[in-house]
Amino acid sequence: MIPDSATTNELIELLPFLTQRERAEIDRIAETATVDLPDWFITSARDKQRPPEGDDWRFWLILAGRGWGKTRTIVEWAKMRAHSQPGSRGAIVASTAADARDIVVDGESGFLNTSTDITYHASKRRLTWANGSQATLYSAEEPNRLRGPQQHWAIADELAAWKYPQETWDMLMMGLRLGDDPRCAIATTPRPTPVIRGLVADPLTYITRGSTFENAENLAPAFLNAILTKYEGTRLGRQEIDAEILDDVPGALWTRQMLDDSRRSDHPDMQRIVVAIDPAVTNNKDSDETGIIVAGLGENDHGYTLEDCTVKASPDQWARAAVNAYYRHNADRIVYESNQGGDMVAHTLRMVDANVPLTAVRATKGKHTRAEPVAALYEQGRIHHVGMFAELEDQLVTWVPGEDSPDRLDALVWAFTNLMVRTTGTSLA
Repeated sequence: MIPDSATTNELIELLPFLTQRERAEIDRIAETATVDLPDWFITSARDKQRPPEGDDWRFWLILAGRGWGKTRTIVEWAKMRAHSQPGSRGAIVASTAADARDIVVDGESGFLNTSTDITYHASKRRLTWANGSQATLYSAEEPNRLRGPQQHWAIADELAAWKYPQETWDMLMMGLRLGDDPRCAIATTPRPTPVIRGLVADPLTYITRGSTFENAENLAPAFLNAILTKYEGTRLGRQEIDAEILDDVPGALWTRQMLDDSRRSDHPDMQRIVVAIDPAVTNNKDSDETGIIVAGLGENDHGYTLEDCTVKASPDQWARAAVNAYYRHNADRIVYESNQGGDMVAHTLRMVDANVPLTAVRATKGKHTRAEPVAALYEQGRIHHVGMFAELEDQLVTWVPGEDSPDRLDALVWAFTNLMVRTTGTSLA
């Protein structure tokens, strides 16, 4: 029985441990509470979205498909921690600063759209509560910003897609040390990265797994039909919808271990840098993405993947994305496949910037033959990824020769073919 005299903070602390009958009784008690209760866990959350019971866990790892409600779940958990620990400090870590702001704070499931008692101070990257609790936003692209600050609690959004996952996670854990019970809630679509594997194996981790379809009643039917048609039964669908952690594909030219071994946090000075494009051949809602990869050849004669700028966009938009990447990285030229509407690609790029040097490369061999020497350079430890490129790496480790090769992979192969493999191309100054 819950006492009528229970304070708001006492009620919040009880939320994860209530029975169904006690949850119903919360509504009656909430009428006399002095502040609004964050009662989403009681009135709207599915059972899997409610926090684990007990005190034998430090990490709540939510491995769930797209649209499951991961972000809303960790946002509500963070609000509960902030309310139940007046004056507490929290960390909100997302893949990029834009993701932290646009998804976790200002998104439909974010703090500002699910609360009335939170203030966002954009210049300080900080949320504050009336009871003195506060949370600071961090980007996984800048691990060192987490060096120094201390927290009582933290939430991590899409951990498997962080650019510097191990460095950022380590810095976050170093600061999660305030109070008697520091904890972290992690929400991510699963990938078999070392950080995710480490959390899964940690005895202090409570794991919640969920499929996209568990939240079907809150998702647009058109979305569900689209992903069913295109992805159900595929490896990508098993990962992104069913939230399975998939190991390497037999026959694939790249492996997760190969990519992890190649990973670097920085790079030497570059001899050359190119922007490679694999253009989509159509422009409609069902079109493929246009693969845009920035890669360089270091002074040590090793190759470095620097950025994945892939977009699903109109020709003018992907051309602008490629030209912007060219200037951002001070590149030497843009490389593109002339077989795929080569004249159109050159014309589109010239319309955006007539001064950018272009190199048209014609595919005279099959995709398997073109990809093999680039994969061999990875295997020899001569090509490195500067950070994590989650979607590109998913394509690399799941593509089997004989299948249609995906956009990011094709762009990457063109980039390193131009930089490190002897090839014949037409340069357009």
